[in-house]
Amino acid sequence: MTCATFLNRLALHLRPDPARVVVRPFKPATEPRDLNPTDKTRANHIVDRVLALDDAAAASQLADVLENFQGRHRNLLATFEARADDMEDAFALHTAFSPVQRQLVGAYFLHEYSFEAAALFNPSIVLHPDQSNTAPGSCRFILSLRAVGEGHISSLTFRSGCIGADGSVTVDPPARLAATPRILARGGPEGEDIQVTFKPEEDLSERVIFPITPAQSNGIEDARFVAFTDGGTTTYYATYTAYSGQAIRSELIETSDFTTFRMSPLRGSAARNKGMALFPRKIDGRYAMIARQDNENLYLILSDDLSHWDGGQAILRPQFPWEFVQIGNCGSPIELDEGWLLLTHGVGPVRRYSIGAALLDKKDPSKVLARSREPLVHPESSEREGYVPNVVYTCGAMRHGNMIVLPYAVSDTFSTFATLKISTLLASLNG
Repeated sequence: MTCATFLNRLALHLRPDPARVVVRPFKPATEPRDLNPTDKTRANHIVDRVLALDDAAAASQLADVLENFQGRHRNLLATFEARADDMEDAFALHTAFSPVQRQLVGAYFLHEYSFEAAALFNPSIVLHPDQSNTAPGSCRFILSLRAVGEGHISSLTFRSGCIGADGSVTVDPPARLAATPRILARGGPEGEDIQVTFKPEEDLSERVIFPITPAQSNGIEDARFVAFTDGGTTTYYATYTAYSGQAIRSELIETSDFTTFRMSPLRGSAARNKGMALFPRKIDGRYAMIARQDNENLYLILSDDLSHWDGGQAILRPQFPWEFVQIGNCGSPIELDEGWLLLTHGVGPVRRYSIGAALLDKKDPSKVLARSREPLVHPESSEREGYVPNVVYTCGAMRHGNMIVLPYAVSDTFSTFATLKISTLLASLNG
């Protein structure tokens, strides 16, 4: 049986939009300085020039900035004020300046960043916490996506949508504006446990979680969201890869409402690689992860502490030609009556990425009951071209009735959807 027999590809494409922008701090490159500590930096020079403007000139310049950018962002003057607060050292040599001059200084130290100009890919999907007013047999969902802009910096963005009773999928149009969150708190030994929040009036699709810490500075990559239930309470967790530009590590994001998020590093020997995926509930009272520790195989890891992961047991190794280079998970396992459905990715000849599946025992997920001899999804001729050719990839699917709804990325460029009947999918696996 080939994937074309039971895979229903949907004519729904989410493509990167360079018109969607956020404002980010602009930090001028520092000019070489001698040993004299009183020498001014470029930032000092910029502030000096702005504060040298008389009141009329400063007001005119600020009005021009607002005319150009006000419709592209919310609360722009407040954003200028907040950025000026960060520039206190550059104000230190000045004893008098007006509020308009201060706001104008803030504007000079910001820039627009098109966060999804290059790519919008590697999606994961979970049930929306608000299911009010949905039609019988349908549900609302939240889709997370990896957005990439200039400099190949990855951030986390969201969409909402609906799955109909007939399996149809619609995605709500994104808001025109976009925004990054406010930092509420920092904790941990290096200040890398972070809580951030968005304003209630900001639509879900406006919310962009941009790298904050040094460990994330070049990217928040491939978030694998899961609705985790424990004692009747649902919390949304996502493991993701933090990339500093030189090193990677696994981190965890936590939310109950997709408005306020906590981000923290995962610790332990098993958290040093990428691609960890959390089970949606505890197994025999312990947290469980699927992860790849050695660049080839998939491991089951158990822990009593959600933030610390050690050890692990190899349960899946490359076995078939489409996955001879390496295998990895494609999101958190999905609980079925028959067992845990684990979507996997395999890398084959010419580094072609395909998506397969394995069925794990429900009581003991270290036991593999069946797996794909052939991939469920491989790059079609129309899906081979993009930033990274010959790749299909997902960070998580979800069950809806008798089907699996699978969002997936095409060649690290854009995202689309497919649906699969669970019974047919299971019948395609080999024990």
